[in-house]
Amino acid sequence: MPETVQRVEPLIQPPDVTIAVPGSKSHTNRALMCAALAPGRSELSGVLFADDTEAMLGALTELGVAIDADPASESVVVDGGLGDGQGVPIVVDVRKSGTSGRFLLPVLAATPGQFVLDGHEQLRARPFGPQLEALSTLGAEIAGDQLPLTIAGRQLAGTKVSVGSSISSQYLSGLLLAAPLLTDRTTIAVDGQMVSRPYVDLTLSTMESFGVSVSVDETLSRFTVEHQEYKPVSLALEPDASAASYFFAAAAISGGRVRVSGLGANTVQGDLGFVKVLERMGARVTHGPNWTEVAGTGTLRGVTVDMADISDTAQTLAVVACFADSPTVMTNIGFIRFKETDRIGNVVAELERRGINAAETEDGMMITPGVPTPGLFGTYDDHRMAMSFALFGLVHPGIVIDNPTCVDKTFPRYFDVLDQLR
Repeated sequence: MPETVQRVEPLIQPPDVTIAVPGSKSHTNRALMCAALAPGRSELSGVLFADDTEAMLGALTELGVAIDADPASESVVVDGGLGDGQGVPIVVDVRKSGTSGRFLLPVLAATPGQFVLDGHEQLRARPFGPQLEALSTLGAEIAGDQLPLTIAGRQLAGTKVSVGSSISSQYLSGLLLAAPLLTDRTTIAVDGQMVSRPYVDLTLSTMESFGVSVSVDETLSRFTVEHQEYKPVSLALEPDASAASYFFAAAAISGGRVRVSGLGANTVQGDLGFVKVLERMGARVTHGPNWTEVAGTGTLRGVTVDMADISDTAQTLAVVACFADSPTVMTNIGFIRFKETDRIGNVVAELERRGINAAETEDGMMITPGVPTPGLFGTYDDHRMAMSFALFGLVHPGIVIDNPTCVDKTFPRYFDVLDQLR
């Protein structure tokens, strides 16, 4: 039976290492979706094998896509083409994977057949409303407003549609991925503020890799997609920039040096922007064509920073902020309250429970530097809570992480790789 807590021991000396992190979850699930829609054989390398991506692999298999996955070589071969769902309704279980659910929902709505899209109770509590409203405009037949959703899939015709993306960019990404399947031109307008724009850029880049083009207007808020066919490809996926953030943070707070291989300045992932925040705080950052390195300088300054485009690193920054010389204020991330957990309220609660002065704001949080008292950090079954709070243990004794296996969602070997800093 796996241990229900993880003790993290302080480093004996600052790290001076080069490490590899697993493949990008975001890139993997986008590539798997495109490969499934591309008639023919696609070969993907650098694939992440974790709960979220295995949820996508399992869902696509349930839909009749032929997949040959090899975790040992981090590769997947996909023979594209969704199966015929005209008979008994196909139940598609996306577990806890928000990307899988929000990418598959529009695709199933535009695929002839009967489907039930469902997932873990954690995902059942997460919102789908803006995407469902957009799909209703397209004529989709979907019963329900949260998982499980019953879908009467059929050929849909493209038209003009708007989608709210102030809670999650995944609503827009899912519509973009499905738009080439529609019989006519589809124009998608963003209604209000768009959060996490780099993830939309990653969607567009992945679609382009599979031969699908999308026109974007000058305001970056209107997307036009013609009816077209995905093409099978061979594609190497990048290491995960969100996962790399924990190791960059470790260098910054410990005064050490950590280089992450395979993740260079030309990445298609927006979360590498986290190192720019560390640089503003006083860390030294260097890039190569296929690596990025952060070195701690012994001094960290508090900053005020808009985290809307790198929100998956907000919890990481909350930990780094405790080592600064003045408060850090994170803004424009109110939407992360609706992730796996309330990533503002629960971060603040756990920091306060360990004696650190933290406060919620309307759209973010403020962290005042401090030393956590020894004890247990709750994780709320959120992988990013566990990975972030574990960083305290590299510097301060007595830090224990509850439910460490929740990291399996995106980084099953996280604690093993963290030990490589030793």
